[in-house]
Amino acid sequence: MTELNAAPRVLVRTEGALGRLTLNRPEAINALDVGMIRSLTEALESWRDDTDVQIVLIDGEGERGMCAGGDVRGLHAQIVAGRADETAEFFRAEYALNAMIAEYPKPLVTIADGITMGGGIGLAGHAAIRVVTERSKLAMPETRIGFTPDVGGTWLLGRAPGRFGEYFGLTGSTMNAADAVLLGFADHVVPSDRLDALREALAFRADPTGPSEIVLLFDETPEPSTLPASRDWIDAAFSADSVVEIVARLRAHGAADADATADLLEGLAPTALAVTLDAVREARAMPGLRAALEGEYRRVMWFVTQHPDLVEGIRAQLVDKDRNPQWDPATLADLPADAGAAAREFVPEHPLF
Repeated sequence: MTELNAAPRVLVRTEGALGRLTLNRPEAINALDVGMIRSLTEALESWRDDTDVQIVLIDGEGERGMCAGGDVRGLHAQIVAGRADETAEFFRAEYALNAMIAEYPKPLVTIADGITMGGGIGLAGHAAIRVVTERSKLAMPETRIGFTPDVGGTWLLGRAPGRFGEYFGLTGSTMNAADAVLLGFADHVVPSDRLDALREALAFRADPTGPSEIVLLFDETPEPSTLPASRDWIDAAFSADSVVEIVARLRAHGAADADATADLLEGLAPTALAVTLDAVREARAMPGLRAALEGEYRRVMWFVTQHPDLVEGIRAQLVDKDRNPQWDPATLADLPADAGAAAREFVPEHPLF
């Protein structure tokens, strides 16, 4: 199939009173590029004052996931080629879309079925009505590539109970449906075999019942999250002032899960961990999503223009796939005091908003 007659990467259509936006890049688990972000933005703008569209739904094509995140291979190519302006343009467009979703004047429903990570959280996590399924796997895994959570992820992490925000932000661990509801990343769990019926009800239900009430008709309470059983050691360790101290507290605790978490953290990019800890805590005190996005934008553009670990992390995980990144610095012990300061205080060339 040539590019000329390739299917659009975002399917835009209306069904009854429902405006439907479906990410249509299933071969890449609907990874976002700048064209997809613009298509979503244009559709939402066009429906803002369209009286025929009463509810908007965002979902993803295919059964593997709603959205695996941004196109980080493309990001790597841009940075290596010295095209930081294009990278800034991508993030500015993406974050503006995240804010638009959060502030949209009509009920906006998202279905985070399957893998929904990184940029996918930016689409699914800020909507008015957020649906997950038994297949959902949600995460902000940016530290795995020497990066830091963005797309408003720090805003959500900062509002999770206890210190789960620090835990999931630093480790990049995956949430299931019950975890996502507990942590404030989702509102309802709908079995995947009922999604088509849910979509039809949102589009064609004749009575004036609101979309939240419609979704509740399909909601099915899952088995409770197992996270509360780990909260004591997570809160105790991840309330520490630094990543070094977090690891020390994990080692001192003695539980197998705490020890495994310390092992994981010691293999990740030290700078990314320090920046992420700082970012989640800053976002916790922020007045709103836009302020958190601005904090993320400063840090993201610092990694893009000032620090080698993002390029190195993508290379090791996704380009060369040698799984042997050479972080700078190499260990947590080598981090300077207040290692998140440079990223926190960075001033990008172009403002976000």
